[in-house]
Amino acid sequence: MRKEIILGGLIALIAFLGYIGFDIFPIIMLAGIGYAVYYLVQKKGMVKNNNIGVTVNSHSINFNDIGGQNPAKQEIQEALEFMLKLEKFKDMGIRPLKGILLTGPPGTGKTLLAKASATYTDSVFVAASGSEFIEMYAGVGAQRVRNIFESARQQARKIKKSGAVIFIDEIEVLGGKRGSHTSHLEYDQTLNQLLVEMDGIKNDEDVQVLIIGATNRADLIDSALLRPGRFDRVVNVDLPDVTSRKHILKIHTGNKPLSEELELSKIAQETFGFSGAQLESVCNEAAIYAMREGEEVISERHFKEAVDKVMMGEKAEKKPTPEEKKRIAYHESGHALVSELTRSGSVSYVTITSRGNALGYMRQAPDSDKYLYTKEFLLGQINICLGGALTEEMIFGNRSSGAAGDFQQAVNLAKQIIECGLSGLGIIDTGLVSNQIVHEEMQKILNKQETVTKELINKHARALERIVEILLEKESISGDVMREILQERSFFPIPAEPANTECLTQ
Repeated sequence: MRKEIILGGLIALIAFLGYIGFDIFPIIMLAGIGYAVYYLVQKKGMVKNNNIGVTVNSHSINFNDIGGQNPAKQEIQEALEFMLKLEKFKDMGIRPLKGILLTGPPGTGKTLLAKASATYTDSVFVAASGSEFIEMYAGVGAQRVRNIFESARQQARKIKKSGAVIFIDEIEVLGGKRGSHTSHLEYDQTLNQLLVEMDGIKNDEDVQVLIIGATNRADLIDSALLRPGRFDRVVNVDLPDVTSRKHILKIHTGNKPLSEELELSKIAQETFGFSGAQLESVCNEAAIYAMREGEEVISERHFKEAVDKVMMGEKAEKKPTPEEKKRIAYHESGHALVSELTRSGSVSYVTITSRGNALGYMRQAPDSDKYLYTKEFLLGQINICLGGALTEEMIFGNRSSGAAGDFQQAVNLAKQIIECGLSGLGIIDTGLVSNQIVHEEMQKILNKQETVTKELINKHARALERIVEILLEKESISGDVMREILQERSFFPIPAEPANTECLTQ
């Protein structure tokens, strides 16, 4: 109303000036230019403030398209039942679930689960990133929060949907703990607006709004956002186990020509710790390798090459000298030999081909996924870490800088043994015990395992030599071939004195 009164007054003033003979043409020109500038600024501001969230047609993705994650899918589907059976829940006096927070490592399928949720409830799906809401100008972030909720409702009404799912990825940026950003309060104002909008979601609206957040840093999120009545469910979307990995591989190879001899269960077993996104990349890279070779089907070797690429990176152009290549072969053979002797069947593949920053590597294939580790298992892992450097030392009389990463991993394992109360110190608080005591106990563990590892390598000298021969000839060896060598060869000790080791390097 105020704008109309001001506009009417200006028009009356201009008319009066024209009536008394005043030249009003410059005034009209200035007024026109001013209005044009004002219109453009307002339009740009509206676009800037409202262009948050992208409406996505998610109905091509459902829960059956997502491999594994059965516990997460079940918990999400239970939470979504409210939107499907609204009247029944109202009769029971149950309030709506306003938010679901998905937590877990990157690439585990949090975005796919959110899209499948929209499909499951036949809702509009609006996606945004937490960083899109934050601006240096005060009030802009809060305005964008209001806009995305209003936009979701309008989109649902437009296509006659009764529900809308708002997905915010990296929600820790938007919902970080208040007071942690002391430079300016825009973060806090934006979070406060999100809290207000979530509190405003009611069960009697024509459009039911569900907000789904995703993060891999749940520890950064403000506690007010996590309380019941806002994010009612916190669903952990973890890395897939071996059964889930096989399911994911089946989904991503459904449109690819596979060799009849290929066993996806073996690939699933060798990809422990891989996320769903990494498994999809493995399938894609395997198809690329097959096409590069002119093959019509994708075989096991293509998948193993793809696993190496996703894990370690593309083959490097590093060309070690013959002396370095020989040392690398002994180093990796030492790792592999100790691994196989510690846990039979644990070695999948050994190579001295450079990938990424690694001059060579040994890939393990656990017989099953492990989530709890005994002291014996951790000590065995220390032996494996030390195997490479100790083999170098016993053959060449010295160690190299290539073992730095192995030693750091061995130190971390020894520290884990102490922190878990599995060492000679018993159950302790490492914060109350001096660093010197912890260091001495770590040294005791590492020194003992050095002795054990040397004995293992000594006992299987000839097997080690044969493995090195194959590596120098073919640059790689499979775990199956290694196990055949260990079963067929006779073993003799490696002489302890460096002067007598020349026969082993011939």
